[in-house]
Amino acid sequence: MSSGALQWSIFIGLTALVAVLTWWRCRRAERSNEASREYFLAGGGLTWPIVAGSLLLTNISAEQIVGMNGAQMALVAWWEFGAFVALIVLAKVLVPLYYKYGCTTTTELLEHRFGDAGIRAGVGLLFLFGYQFILLPVVLYTGAVFMKSMFALEFSVLSISAVFALAGLAYAAFGGLRAIAISDTFNGVGLLVMGLTVTAFAMAAIDWDLSGIPAERLTLIGDADSDIPWTTLLTGMFFAHLFYWGTNMVIVQRAMAAKTVREAQKGIYAAAAFKLILPLIVVLPGIIAFKLYGDVDDVAYGRLVGDVLPPWLSGAFAAVITGAVLSSYNSILNSAAALYTLDLHVRYIDARADVRRIGQAVAVIATVISVALVPLYQNSESIIATLQQLNGLYSMPVLAVFLAAVFFQRPDPRAAKIALAFGTALYACFAFWWTPLHYLHLMFITLFSALGLMWVLGRVLPPRAAAAAR
Repeated sequence: MSSGALQWSIFIGLTALVAVLTWWRCRRAERSNEASREYFLAGGGLTWPIVAGSLLLTNISAEQIVGMNGAQMALVAWWEFGAFVALIVLAKVLVPLYYKYGCTTTTELLEHRFGDAGIRAGVGLLFLFGYQFILLPVVLYTGAVFMKSMFALEFSVLSISAVFALAGLAYAAFGGLRAIAISDTFNGVGLLVMGLTVTAFAMAAIDWDLSGIPAERLTLIGDADSDIPWTTLLTGMFFAHLFYWGTNMVIVQRAMAAKTVREAQKGIYAAAAFKLILPLIVVLPGIIAFKLYGDVDDVAYGRLVGDVLPPWLSGAFAAVITGAVLSSYNSILNSAAALYTLDLHVRYIDARADVRRIGQAVAVIATVISVALVPLYQNSESIIATLQQLNGLYSMPVLAVFLAAVFFQRPDPRAAKIALAFGTALYACFAFWWTPLHYLHLMFITLFSALGLMWVLGRVLPPRAAAAAR
């Protein structure tokens, strides 16, 4: 058998094995009688290892592995170290609140704290915007870039993206969160093992010698012109993490699907611990690729894996990466379906709708649109920087509302709605017309401008009729 045929045989075999094992585990699981909880929260029956595995694999997909290694510098390790702190905040502060109010979506917390369904719907719409126009196409694009560079495929990035999208849709539409989380756990173990294996083979390829690599590629202290200036660690970096790990439905959904608060916290702590070693997988190989190939951007990791691993191992790793891509993609689809169905459709269109059918329809529509948007990201110089910068359009206004919900004594929904619109418009001005500072500084400014506006409006607006009546 030729090396190429061996690669493809192992790749197809392992991918099919994960699908079969996921189906087998799902068949044996207990079911919830509540349709929305069963489809969107796996019946509330996830154990802590599955929570941890699903958290990791939903986060560490191709856009992280390809994008962070594509930066080819140690600085991007801060995206992993910062995640550790944000995960602890999620476990200690936010998860107990989500369970206290029995939330099915993260935005439901806002409805309870503000006493207003409109703020829940508004934030849900912002999340849907980010998922549809940013996260979904980026996941497809980076996964396709990896497969194309690793296997030297003649197919276009768009056509590879379409295949990923259809496979992810199958998990999200028909299996729900349970199938997603279980497949994540299998693939997560493979990703950790194979990721560390790639790093070991890559280090062996350069004789375990990092000499000759420019100092700016190895430092963790970025200067003013770097992708991550050290000053951003004191401003927007932490809050970008807090948004992603603490309020983002794609991530928090796993924690909300655990059996108990304690089970969710144990899974989050395990994921946080793994975050401290992940730079060995998502950062170091890119630096090694710089020594071997020079500055090759987002093709660095796929090319490195294709060169340093023997055929049978590279086929296995391709299966793991495919699982990671599908994990992130189908997780975003499922979260988008939950937000639309529960925050919008059931609330404003049809309270008795079949939530599973509506969720499946949303997943199909989101899949078609995301594939069509893939070409927009093909000219990006750094996909990880592009992803973080675009996320600021909705992440900081949304985080401001969540912080107000948690820490303000009587948050005013009118003030929150105005602050949401103001924060989104402010960051759009920064991103597209006037960029005086690094985008992480601008995210920090946006966050506290929106929070300050909410605080002021909460004191100058006349009391609400409902509040006055109480």
